Amino acid sequence: MIPASVPAETFKQFQFQNRRNRMILWIALTAVIIQFVVFKWFYPYPNFLHKDSFIYMDIAHYNDPISSYPIGYPRFIRFFSVLTSSDLLLTGFQYLLLQGSALFMLFTLFYFFRPGKVVQLLLIGFMVLNPLFLVLANTISSDAYFLALSLAWFGLLLWIIHRPDTWFIVFHTIVLLLAFMTRYNALVYPTVAIIAFLLSRQPLMKKLTGIGAIVVVCGAFVLYTGCKFKELTGTWQYTPAGSWLLADNAVRTYRWVDSAARKPVPIKFKELDNTIRKYFDSSRHSDSKLPMDLTLFMYPPDLFLKTYRDLRFKKDTVSSDLKKWAIVAPLYRDYSFYIIRQYPKQYVQHYLWPGIGRYFAPPVEKLATYNAGVDTITATAKDWFGYSSNKVNTRTRNKLVTILNSCPVFSGVMNVMMLCSLVCFVIAGGFRKERQLRNAVLLAVTLWLLYAVLTIFTVWANIRLTAFPLLLTVIFNLLLTDRLWHMGMRAEQQIELATSRAVFTTAEA
Repeated sequence: MIPASVPAETFKQFQFQNRRNRMILWIALTAVIIQFVVFKWFYPYPNFLHKDSFIYMDIAHYNDPISSYPIGYPRFIRFFSVLTSSDLLLTGFQYLLLQGSALFMLFTLFYFFRPGKVVQLLLIGFMVLNPLFLVLANTISSDAYFLALSLAWFGLLLWIIHRPDTWFIVFHTIVLLLAFMTRYNALVYPTVAIIAFLLSRQPLMKKLTGIGAIVVVCGAFVLYTGCKFKELTGTWQYTPAGSWLLADNAVRTYRWVDSAARKPVPIKFKELDNTIRKYFDSSRHSDSKLPMDLTLFMYPPDLFLKTYRDLRFKKDTVSSDLKKWAIVAPLYRDYSFYIIRQYPKQYVQHYLWPGIGRYFAPPVEKLATYNAGVDTITATAKDWFGYSSNKVNTRTRNKLVTILNSCPVFSGVMNVMMLCSLVCFVIAGGFRKERQLRNAVLLAVTLWLLYAVLTIFTVWANIRLTAFPLLLTVIFNLLLTDRLWHMGMRAEQQIELATSRAVFTTAEA
């Protein structure tokens, strides 16, 4: 049964038969195409994130069932390569997919919540003219693909809450699985989706069917991945990368523990701990300002997490890098928990607190420089796109990408404004008076909190990792501001009406 607050017109009628909305779509499509053409003139080649992009392409090339990175994006570019090897078509498709998903979610919000025209235009302008979309779409990485899936997924959740239908449950299950396969951030998505089904207006059996589909597809993927790693290493684990990240966080903590304050460790950690202590003791005076960039201690071959792995398998010439990487992961996980428990003060001071700050105002990091500042790519990337050489170039004066410089400040301001908007909405009784918007706000806030916890406690944030919650923050900032304005106007009208009645009653008396 459809509640009375749900619009009587269909979404198709709202989007394509409404003259204003149809015009907005045409203008948006025109702006999207023009922006992409201009951007590609300056950046004729895709942006390759050194290490990330090439790992994704290697996974796709060998069609690996498991890897150190999630396999969703490699599967996507492998499938796309069956159709064409053109980098222009790949980046163009990523951009159109991202913009299409953003517009789908926005028009879903407009359809159900009917914000003011000014807010609608601001949101459309923010999405269509967003430079982050161009930079992400032009990058050979899972960022644009995952962001597009996330936006479409959240839009589908709104449909499930407000106008549930069997097809929306099917589409949601597919999109959720694709996102779940693409980024570890999507580990929080099933929880949010289950909440959406519980809030939805549909029969109990349909709710259970939707929740069951979530559990089945995500659970099956986790089980498949874990069994593959067990087959490879003898130990069941879903994501060895999580263990390496935790170890990286523990190392950040351990670096700030004075030698005299270090506690003895259990025997199974002794060799690893000695390797780490030796490095820090030898570098403390010569490099006291060692940069603490994202996953600094995980990948460079001269630093200890990878060095210890290689030392442990020095005599093993048969095992693959992936097998060695996954075998040490449980040890790194246990070691990280031990270090964090032993030194909670240093953990909070040198990892957790800076991590919270980075989440609220995430740096641009790798996106600030095109192709890591060099003009070459790997042989795999060259062959994948059919280039005549491994040289890539731009038509800009240098390889700095400056259009994202304001992102950290903008993100910090938006997060503060969102907190203020929520507080005002609660004080004004918004959750009681605005029932149509209430569930969407609850969903967005829950997602933001879970996303923040997962990100902060695993890896230092950057704009690529926090793009989705940032977009939600901007959207709901404007939606809440719009509702607060209308609530204030209604309250003022009621006061004026009450005053008029009081004056009229007094005059009669």
